[in-house]
Amino acid sequence: MHKRILILDDNLDILEVVTEALLYEQYIVKDISLGGQLLQVVQEFKPNLILLDYHLADASGGDLCRRLKQTPENRQIPVVIFSAYVSAGEPLPADCDGFLYKPFDLAELFEVVRKLLPVSEEVAS
Repeated sequence: MHKRILILDDNLDILEVVTEALLYEQYIVKDISLGGQLLQVVQEFKPNLILLDYHLADASGGDLCRRLKQTPENRQIPVVIFSAYVSAGEPLPADCDGFLYKPFDLAELFEVVRKLLPVSEEVAS
């Protein structure tokens, strides 16, 4: 079964590149560009992982991550935050499960995704 990844970034170039790369790797991908859409899309799409930009035009990625993790039905979904505007010493939202500094290369992206979404072995019945 293919894993579902939701990507939220208001930079459409990054959104397109990351979406295409993950589709190529056989993930089911949904991308959105507005933070206000996140909670509804999470309910409908039921992602196994969320990639979330930290600085959005209409919301804070850190706040969105916290709100997601406060709801019991979403608490278990790993959230990876990425940003070019967070310096190495700046504290990250405690609720996030991973972080990528922009610009990141696709190898870094795949490493984080594979760590948080390990390939599960099919059990023969």
